[in-house]
Amino acid sequence: MTEEKLSSRERRRKQAEEFTRKVDTKEKRRIKGKTHKDETVWFGLGMIGVVGWSVAIPTLIGVAIGLWIDKSWPSRFSWTLMLLILGVSLGSLNAWYWVKKARENIIKD
Repeated sequence: MTEEKLSSRERRRKQAEEFTRKVDTKEKRRIKGKTHKDETVWFGLGMIGVVGWSVAIPTLIGVAIGLWIDKSWPSRFSWTLMLLILGVSLGSLNAWYWVKKARENIIKD
């Protein structure tokens, strides 16, 4: 039925149902927020930091080992470049794992 054809009693009932639904939604959101106190803006920034460091550390380790190999045993291949690519690849897989784990926790809740 359209709004014009509803009686005043039906309109009030419809408004009351809509109001009850909105209050219910907000209350569920409030309760969920109280159970997840640690998930604030700082938690999100921390997660970005974890992802960043999980890529940066293997990359830097690969570069350091590559520089050491290139300095100790010179060859026509650049070990620094190869281990840089390996470090970025391993770091990306590591970051993917952490993001996947966080996403699963969000979906579970």
